[in-house]
Order: sequence, then structure tokens, then C-alpha cells
Amino acid sequence: MARIVLGEQMNLIGDNLKKIRKKKKISQQKISNQLELLGVYVCRGSISRIEDRSRTVTDIELYAIAKVLEVSLEDLVEKVSFENDLSQS
Repeated sequence: MARIVLGEQMNLIGDNLKKIRKKKKISQQKISNQLELLGVYVCRGSISRIEDRSRTVTDIELYAIAKVLEVSLEDLVEKVSFENDLSQS
């Protein structure tokens, strides 16, 4: 089944993921490697696409990313302008 997303932005966490990753000085490749150790396969390029919000994120990926970054799920979606994303569709 195809994923249906309204608007051009495909996820809500991209900006926060990038901000947290850079603050913790973790590379996209390291996140990908750590996710793989958890059994969640997201390549480095997909991490980049998540950050620029051109790729959707599953709930399993969301949970694993939070675990790898040692942040809460709320930290990944904090201060997200969901309403603005919907109005662009």
C-alpha cells in the first residue's frame, strides 16, 4: 500500500533530526549504522532525505532514531508546524 502524505513535506521530524544530530556531532552514516544494529535498515542517503523532509518515516524508524539519538519522541517532533504543512497542500 502506498503512503499518502499531504503537501510537499513527507515527515515532521527532518528539521529536528538534523538539529539534534549536529548538536550531538553524529554523522548520518553513524546514525544509519546504529539503526542497523537495532535491526532497522535506513541507509545514509535515506537519513539525508528524512532530514530534508523528502522521505516519509515509519513509526518503527521514528522510535529507533529517537533511541539512537538518546532523545524522546517528543524531542523529534517538538515545535513542528503541522498546520503550516497541511495548508500547503
